[in-house]
Amino acid sequence: MTVSSKAAGKPAGTSWTPGPNYKWIALSNTTLGVLMATINQSIVLIALPDIFRGIGLNPLSPGNTSYLLWMFMGFMVVTAVLVVSFGRLGDMFGRVRMYNLGFLVFTVASIFLTLTWMHGVAAALWLIFWRIVQGIGGAFLFANSTAILTDAFPSNRRGTALGLNSIAAIAGSFIGLILGGVLGPVNWHLIFLVSVPVGVFGTVWAYFMMHDIGIRKHARMDWWGNVLFGGGLIAVLVGITYGLLPYGGHPMGWTNPWVLTAMIGGVALLVIFVIVETKVAEPLFRISLFKIRPFAAGNIASLAMALSRGGMQFMLIIWLQGIWLPLHGYSFSQTPLWAGIYLIPLTIGFLLSAPLSGILSDRFGAKAFTVGGAVLTAATFLVLAFLPVNFVYWQFALLVALNGFGTGLFVSPNRAEMMNSVPANQRGAAGGMIATFMNSASVLSIGIFFSLMIIGLSSKLPTTLFSGLTAQGVPASAATPISHLPPIGVLFAAFLGYNPVQQLLGPLLHQLSPAHAAYLIGRQFFPHLITGPFHDGLGVAFGFAIAACLIGAIASALTGPRKRSLGAKESVGSELAAVAAEGTGIEPSELVVPDMVSDTAEPAEKPGRAS
Repeated sequence: MTVSSKAAGKPAGTSWTPGPNYKWIALSNTTLGVLMATINQSIVLIALPDIFRGIGLNPLSPGNTSYLLWMFMGFMVVTAVLVVSFGRLGDMFGRVRMYNLGFLVFTVASIFLTLTWMHGVAAALWLIFWRIVQGIGGAFLFANSTAILTDAFPSNRRGTALGLNSIAAIAGSFIGLILGGVLGPVNWHLIFLVSVPVGVFGTVWAYFMMHDIGIRKHARMDWWGNVLFGGGLIAVLVGITYGLLPYGGHPMGWTNPWVLTAMIGGVALLVIFVIVETKVAEPLFRISLFKIRPFAAGNIASLAMALSRGGMQFMLIIWLQGIWLPLHGYSFSQTPLWAGIYLIPLTIGFLLSAPLSGILSDRFGAKAFTVGGAVLTAATFLVLAFLPVNFVYWQFALLVALNGFGTGLFVSPNRAEMMNSVPANQRGAAGGMIATFMNSASVLSIGIFFSLMIIGLSSKLPTTLFSGLTAQGVPASAATPISHLPPIGVLFAAFLGYNPVQQLLGPLLHQLSPAHAAYLIGRQFFPHLITGPFHDGLGVAFGFAIAACLIGAIASALTGPRKRSLGAKESVGSELAAVAAEGTGIEPSELVVPDMVSDTAEPAEKPGRAS
């Protein structure tokens, strides 16, 4: 099969034939792009203290908390909102073209983030703006990478390809924690600079080496769908973001009229969006795809697993930084880096299972791995909920490694099963929909985990904090208002590597005896103080994660039989090509077989026949 180079963004007048190694070029480039994007999602988390110190802004001051939230959640919100639209654009104008544009946008944003020279609020707004632009580039990458791989690999090898790509998609979020902890203390600009050479290389490489070989369908843009979907999802995700902030004497903002309006209004817009999408000829969101059982059930499973995973990372980091690491001799300022290091087993577990499950699911089917991975992940959450807060590290390491292993078992077969089930001309839209569910679930998961944790803390923390402070000489008149401050401030302080008690007491420390002051801000007082309330909150949060994983397991079991529906995927001709090429050393892309099932889509260009 040949495809005109014009379709791939190259000069017209020449033709191009996919060679036997093209699929590996597509895999390596898309894996690089997804790795870069996911590293940047998490690299900021650990480096936030260094960033705010560098721009001279205290993120824990009440007026600055919104800057803190948008610094690490803005990227995720924008990516979640745009991936469906950008996947649709890939179907219409070429997936490689849109993917390459994403690499370019991401790289330009990384350069401007690196060049930040301002201070204070102006610097925070500048960083947030370019993080949002980075999110736009990331949305292009996430929306089209899965579709590009699905185009490049035959269906009987997609599990392997998507498994390797999934390593980058999830492992990058953990690698970013370590990089942020290493580079942030040296110079906070480096956390953005590290993406620049990778982005430049990836952009040039993608432009010259990757080609649009998928089916392209020319269609009109669904503007109403874009407006309704974008407005509704932005409202919901922004409402979740601001729901984490205290309001009106409540520890969180879920009673804030603005938050309620955003959430209810956003859901209403999304309901109208679903209705509109059933009426338009060329919808943004392919509601009809949910008639395909593997796609519908697979998305439910993927959404549930993402809900269990998104906020879990924050809980483990707070557990390590706020309690375990200080108890084992680390100062609060050192905890961000070491939290990333002590979570390495989580990444190792995922790295071991994701490619293995992809390869094996190609041979034996996806269901055993998706169901088994979800059940194993639920089991690890159950044991983690009963683990002592001041645990023995090897037990913790084994549990988080098994948690990562279970996630890896699930992810790649789940994605391959969904992408194998959809028509070839709708892979970009399908990939965007899958990414939207996963990214939206990550933001929602953070809101759920923090809310459940704070519910658990609010019942015991005020009493525990009051008695602990007064026992060390803090006057009751001062301890009472401090003990009733919203717990989110304590969690954010621990998460950012600040000493929470030092942040709470401030100038009051100078009024205490040196011995009491030293003990209060030492490495023992706060961890022992918060252990009981934190364990209660952790049990509630992990209980939700267990329920989500079990829903994922049930949905995975309902995806249907392994047998594929030819009408929903490649033509019979392309499937015969894949079978004929197996074991011959000939790639399916090199075989020319007449299509036996027509497709409603139009190719990007009328390709010439292979000689």
